[in-house]
Amino acid sequence: MTSQWKKWVAIALAFTAIAAPATRASAQTPHAPIRLALIEGMSGPFADAGAAVERNIRFAIERVNARGGVTLPDGAHPLELVVLDSQGGVEQALVQLRAATDRHIPFVLQGNGSAVAAALVSAIDKQNAREPDNRTVFLNYSADDPALTGASCSFWHFRFDAHAGMRMNALADVIARDKSVKRVYLLNQDYSFGHDVSTLARAALAAKRPDVAVVGDEFHPIGRVKDFTPYIAKLRASGADAVVTGNWGNDLALLVKAAREQGFAGKFYTFYGNSLDAPAAIGEAGVGRVLAVADWHPNAGTAAPPAERLPHADASASDAYYAAFRARFPGAHDDYALLRIDVMIEMLADALTRAHSTDAVAVAKALEGAQYDNGFTQAKMRADDHQLIQPLYVIEMDKAGTAGVRVDNEGSGYGFRTVLALPPNKTQIASECKMKRP
Repeated sequence: MTSQWKKWVAIALAFTAIAAPATRASAQTPHAPIRLALIEGMSGPFADAGAAVERNIRFAIERVNARGGVTLPDGAHPLELVVLDSQGGVEQALVQLRAATDRHIPFVLQGNGSAVAAALVSAIDKQNAREPDNRTVFLNYSADDPALTGASCSFWHFRFDAHAGMRMNALADVIARDKSVKRVYLLNQDYSFGHDVSTLARAALAAKRPDVAVVGDEFHPIGRVKDFTPYIAKLRASGADAVVTGNWGNDLALLVKAAREQGFAGKFYTFYGNSLDAPAAIGEAGVGRVLAVADWHPNAGTAAPPAERLPHADASASDAYYAAFRARFPGAHDDYALLRIDVMIEMLADALTRAHSTDAVAVAKALEGAQYDNGFTQAKMRADDHQLIQPLYVIEMDKAGTAGVRVDNEGSGYGFRTVLALPPNKTQIASECKMKRP
């Protein structure tokens, strides 16, 4: 551990010690908490991903509450998380949405699965029209189907992650520079998001690398494949030297593990190669070959070479955020910080304060055009479609301790360095959203 890193850990620990009394004071306030319902797969094949989300949300809420919570006309109110298990399925998610609205919880959070998100958007649209005195705002931290802020956009829905088109464009910028890539295999989960990744990959490659041949375009059942060996066999037979995949959760971890075991030597251009469990599953075989795209990563700060840092960004602020998260969750398997969730909770808290209310319409309007700046990351919620416009990083896997990789992921010994940093104005894409407003 470097002396600089020790410094940031010490700062984070000091912050935690100071924050604890404030959190206790908030809990004793006579004002009712503002409840947020997390509807997520807390059991089933993606339970680990759900648990990681819960940790990040609790961390962000604790930071807000440590400052005294949210100020409304009658005084300070703490935020409170209510966890509702959807088991990763659409039907159970809708059941849990009804449970949340029955309890008059005004804010719903979800992200792991675009099919689930689309169903929630539709149900919330109907709910809010049917019961105007019991409306809900939907905060989406990971469901990346472009339609959610495009053709199917809703006034009640806000996305805090980059959508698939934004992520694909960032990856394609790096593929365009990598002349060793000649033959690409597309392998994705068989649902709306996976099909979007396939379509977007074809379009981006045609625009930026028309010489690249797409030698495979395959979909597999989401969350059901236990052994990806047959898929890797077809991948190897195709002669592909690179894979483009939007897989996430266990589907990504098992895919890259099978690739390692079967000796596939090509590159993986992924949306979530740095996600929970993936680096450890990939291991040594991923060094210099597995790339991912992220809104932030732990080595985006002082570990990044100057040429790959965002302009006007205080790199130490990135390090301090990560150190604070690790101080709160020191376990190796808990080492998965999602800055966009912190952005989401901070922007919600600010919107509540500016709206002077928990009313869904007032808070939604306060979120439109809202801005975030933590000294390192600058982001803005686009009012036209409720898509957050934020930086994106394309990152490459390597051993911890090598240039640009100060820390690893989950104690695996492997982390990621920045190979391309895009400021917000370089990540936005025009939207076809035609929003109906209340």
